[in-house]
Amino acid sequence: MKTELTTELADHIREETNENVFLCYQCTKCTSGCPLAEHFDLAPNQVMRAAQLGMKDEIFNSLTPWLCASCQTCTTRCPQGIDIARIMDFLVGEMMAQGVKPKVPEVAIFNKVFLRDVDLLGRSYELGLMLEMNLRTKKPFKDVDLGLDMIRHGKINFLPSIVRTGRRKAPSSLSSRPANEVGYYPGCSLHSLAKEFNQSAIAVMEALDEKPVEPKGWICCGSSPAHRVDHKLSVRMPLESLILYEQEGVSEVTLPCAMCFNRFRAASRELKLNPDLKRELDREVGYEFHNDLVISSLLDHVVERIGLETIASKVTNPLKGLNVACYYGCLLTRPPEITGSSEPEYPMAMDHLIKVLGATPVDWDRKVACCGASLSLTRTDLVFEMTGDILRNAHARQANLVAVGCPMCHANLDGRQAQIKNLEPIPTLYFTQLMALAFGMPKEAAMKYNMVDPRPLLTDLGLL
Repeated sequence: MKTELTTELADHIREETNENVFLCYQCTKCTSGCPLAEHFDLAPNQVMRAAQLGMKDEIFNSLTPWLCASCQTCTTRCPQGIDIARIMDFLVGEMMAQGVKPKVPEVAIFNKVFLRDVDLLGRSYELGLMLEMNLRTKKPFKDVDLGLDMIRHGKINFLPSIVRTGRRKAPSSLSSRPANEVGYYPGCSLHSLAKEFNQSAIAVMEALDEKPVEPKGWICCGSSPAHRVDHKLSVRMPLESLILYEQEGVSEVTLPCAMCFNRFRAASRELKLNPDLKRELDREVGYEFHNDLVISSLLDHVVERIGLETIASKVTNPLKGLNVACYYGCLLTRPPEITGSSEPEYPMAMDHLIKVLGATPVDWDRKVACCGASLSLTRTDLVFEMTGDILRNAHARQANLVAVGCPMCHANLDGRQAQIKNLEPIPTLYFTQLMALAFGMPKEAAMKYNMVDPRPLLTDLGLL
């Protein structure tokens, strides 16, 4: 059998992504850390080798690029600095552009439906997305139990939000705002399935003498589908909203959602590294973006900018008796080139915060493990496995509560517990809910929205 080697694919990858696959020397760190490697037909390092050898057909017939959860572990751990997750995104986009039949059809359907809805509405529409995914994948009753439970907890919006994506005219000069006014980008989920995050976050910010500024007309960040399908689109979508915050005159925009935070930081970085793309997008949107906004996760904003000492001064109801597993997930800290994290593998910011609130953070193994959020509506079986492992580890380390900082993670860790076999329930709250509770504001903690009710535990501990 004749074997023909070519650099055509590797050259194309480098041309489009600026990533050099020939730097890979097969150390296998990407595969060793990948949470889904056992479900792939080609391990991540094998995809890299196949790209080096020009084995395009083998890659295009592989499950691996489609099943990649975009958790950024491979990119973070690569000793050669190769953005492997970016290459996986490119491969998916390239296959779609060439009309290659997807090896995981439901993932391709999800990307298409999500981006179509966002293009039409400006923001995602969870109920419509779930219903259409069920119909298109011929699984009409999938997650009906979850959906009904979410409706009972008031987490589902029956009607979509329709946002005008056109920006208002830029002012001749940007005004500045008082130091305590900070841009606040809630993202699509905080107005729907993560209402408890939004309500507690705003209440906590106001209790800390900050005024969140949320301009009208912001649009979806693009989430996973945008960067998986179209790199330029994944930069433009955050840019559309960043322009609004720049026009508001704020110096910082803080984002509760880890996915939104990561996409905003990634877009800002790409605009700085790729001046040609910035000029192209400036022309398309009709505005020259200055790109000097501070972009922070709400967790980092609270811990680093407001400060633990200030937070401690607001605590009136110390959370004694709570053993908390602080879950960061993938995108609050990884990859550090984007997030700016100095602790991408074992972060401690939330742990320090929880300790100031009077609770006890536990040491555990899965604080940055992927929950499979990007596969939540496509390969739910994998989500059950990944989420179950995280929650069982929290139990094993004697936690009686899990704290999170991302609505996508919370949807799995809180919402899907009833669907996971042989799992003892454990309450999962946003860190802002715990802050509100410690500040003596239980109503603002909005715990009625949580699927696993934390109130019996908190009552037993004398915290409610």
